[in-house]
Amino acid sequence: MLDLRKVKKELEPIIERLSLRGGDFRYLREIITLDQERRDIIVHLEQLKAAKNETSKKIGLYKREGKDVRPILESIESDKEKISSLDQRLKSIDSTIDEMLLNTPNIPHQEIPVGKDESENIVIKKVGDLPTFDFEPKPHYEIGVNLGLFDFERATKIASSRFVVYKGLGARLERALISFMMDLHTEKHGYKELLLPYIVNQDSMTATGQLPKFAEDAFKLIDDRHLYLNPTAEVPAINMHRNEIIPLEELPIHYSAFTTAFRQEAGSAGRDTRGIIRLHQFNKVELIKFTTPDDSYKALDAMLADSEAVLKALKLPYQVIELCSGDLGFSMAKTYDIEVYIPSQQGYREIGSISNAEDYQARRGNIKFKRARDAKPEYVHTLNGSGLAVGRTVVAILENYQQKDGTIVVPEVLRPYMNTDKIK
Repeated sequence: MLDLRKVKKELEPIIERLSLRGGDFRYLREIITLDQERRDIIVHLEQLKAAKNETSKKIGLYKREGKDVRPILESIESDKEKISSLDQRLKSIDSTIDEMLLNTPNIPHQEIPVGKDESENIVIKKVGDLPTFDFEPKPHYEIGVNLGLFDFERATKIASSRFVVYKGLGARLERALISFMMDLHTEKHGYKELLLPYIVNQDSMTATGQLPKFAEDAFKLIDDRHLYLNPTAEVPAINMHRNEIIPLEELPIHYSAFTTAFRQEAGSAGRDTRGIIRLHQFNKVELIKFTTPDDSYKALDAMLADSEAVLKALKLPYQVIELCSGDLGFSMAKTYDIEVYIPSQQGYREIGSISNAEDYQARRGNIKFKRARDAKPEYVHTLNGSGLAVGRTVVAILENYQQKDGTIVVPEVLRPYMNTDKIK
């Protein structure tokens, strides 16, 4: 959520910067008008309440003097009606301003590339050699079905399309990757492991920016408590500290969490309809950081390196791109995407996203820290990253490690988890 004071003070530069995302943000100018009306109402309310109090004091005097108090009572009742009406208008203005700010994305960082969409993202680096085959490489969904790793038909029977049943060594590969990633991040990279709820409430979804803007992409439960299936571990992990002041000595906080994520994928109709690249339910290992504003971009670079370490250990070729302004996520100020090479597509596909929301989510979730005991609370910076998307890592392994005889070589670091060196 943007700082209202900053919006009022730097309105036009903020509108100009936000427009780099590709939208029209001139509606923010209405905030200035609404805020002035709000101030005027507050002044008027104070005057009316003061006048009402003074008038009320006359009732006892009039009664003692035998005077008719009906005019005073009528005046008080009139003031009450005016006060009630103004209070309602004040609440309406506050609600309108809040709604505008909640639906306004984060301001892009000054140093990110400017572009209209993903076609203008910038490749930062490429890592690893692309595989060579003396046969036509198969797509992961053919490999998975041929080896008995996936069952899409039964998953559709159980749930609907865009679900999968992992079987045998397919299920073990998924589980092995989760364990490997969590061990790497907790034992080597210093993250604290979390096991989080898979259901989150409306306040949690609002704090991280999923609501109200992306309600159609969420799975909402039929429940009067306004609960949702977790769309990413970012939501429950960030909200652990909602409405808290974190002691300075506890910062930075680094969390790593595996969760199953659930998304409607409402905006991706017709994309990746085959296979497991884009499912309604998928497993993901997430990295979360809470830092002071001074340290957040150093933390972003470290988080990127931690995510890259997974692909380096698995010896999978990948590239890192910096997202341009037009492709930036709603809550984020700066984002790097990690894309792994997929032989059947002869190109790279996103497998992880590493982002700094700065104080945007912290404002929505009221997450602060103090530099000293008597210091004024400040908002922390929140960061989140994939460490990595597990299903897409399965895709990359099946396709990059496939052999001519239809078997899959298991990456060396996974063999202790898989108890085999080959999937056949």
